[in-house]
Amino acid sequence: MSSEVKVPTLGESVSEATIGQWLKQPGQAVALDEPIASLETDKVAIEVMAPVAGVMGAHIAKEGETVAVGALIATIEDGVPSAGAQPVAMRTQAAIPPASDTMPPEGAAGDAAVLSPAVRRAVLEHGIDPARIKGTGKDGRITKEDVVTAAQAKQAAPEQTAAAPAPQAAPAPAAGERREERVKMTRLRQTIARRLKEAQDTAALLTTFNDVDMSEVIAARERYRDLFEKKHGVRLGFMGFFAKAACLALKDIPAVNARIEGDEIVYQDYVDISVAVSAPNGLVTPVVRDAHKLSFAGIEKAIAEYGKRARDNALKLEDLKGGTFTISNGGVFGSLMSTPIINPPQSAVLGLHRIEDRPVVRNGEIVIRPMMYVALSYDHRLIDGREAVTALKIIKEAIEDPTRLLIDL
Repeated sequence: MSSEVKVPTLGESVSEATIGQWLKQPGQAVALDEPIASLETDKVAIEVMAPVAGVMGAHIAKEGETVAVGALIATIEDGVPSAGAQPVAMRTQAAIPPASDTMPPEGAAGDAAVLSPAVRRAVLEHGIDPARIKGTGKDGRITKEDVVTAAQAKQAAPEQTAAAPAPQAAPAPAAGERREERVKMTRLRQTIARRLKEAQDTAALLTTFNDVDMSEVIAARERYRDLFEKKHGVRLGFMGFFAKAACLALKDIPAVNARIEGDEIVYQDYVDISVAVSAPNGLVTPVVRDAHKLSFAGIEKAIAEYGKRARDNALKLEDLKGGTFTISNGGVFGSLMSTPIINPPQSAVLGLHRIEDRPVVRNGEIVIRPMMYVALSYDHRLIDGREAVTALKIIKEAIEDPTRLLIDL
């Protein structure tokens, strides 16, 4: 007797997905609620869990195939795997060789079929053979932390790995040979491309710039960093300051927190800040809801949790819904200045950049200060230049004098 595996409900307005990868191959043992496939939607990657325990049956849908919600994609058969059944090695990315020539037998630690997507990426990045890793997760599963620990141990004792078989390198191109590689865009990357182009085609985009003296914020972080982390269990970062400063600006300039629907302007008396974070498959913008009501600790905890989920491909659709304003920090990648694109239907986005010491004039003297360029891109159909410049100026003043954040000035 077999059980059907169907595409689960993916969330409001999401009707289809793409089979990203089969995590279980036909003939392999499957435990109840074990991940057997990953689905890519327009926004996030979702794992399909086994509805019953048994043996993986046929794959009805292939990797890369688009499937609708409720569609039959596989079957799970009753019984146990045959004695000769061997797990199938994980798919590796182009030009990334496997860590070893063989994989462990069924049930051994490191069984590639039960590795989560985050763990598989870590294994590939660090070149670690999962068969040599002892899992500390549930039921002995390997976690991402297990892979990192194994990689650190491998670096600390290189002589122990000298006898290991060397991975087969990709064939070296002949002298003068030029190559091309075609890789299909992920569903998420296609959505990002479409939405960004739609924003350019629809909105009247304009960007205003300013520079911010980060001296006071840096001093505050240094002064309270340890106490803050000890009390709240999260690091005090820059995003908390900019989120609070943005809340002040959006309160004073409501148009920056509004959106256009048809021939109407929708003003919102709440601030849901979309924080742009980098995920393995592209940029995503989880939403810190009611940021205007949260403390510094509340904002930092929310951002830290979203960052972790993004790295592990564990964001949910509800994490990405809504948002009235976006903050994007290109500075973490070294960007000095940029013109960010708004996240529709929002009307504005704040771009942060790297901090660097620059000469500035203070009280008639040239001094060195840690400065950051900030950019506010906005939809000129809704927001006038005066309003955009004023909003960015409020953010600048709040960062340069954080006391304003406490007294709502």
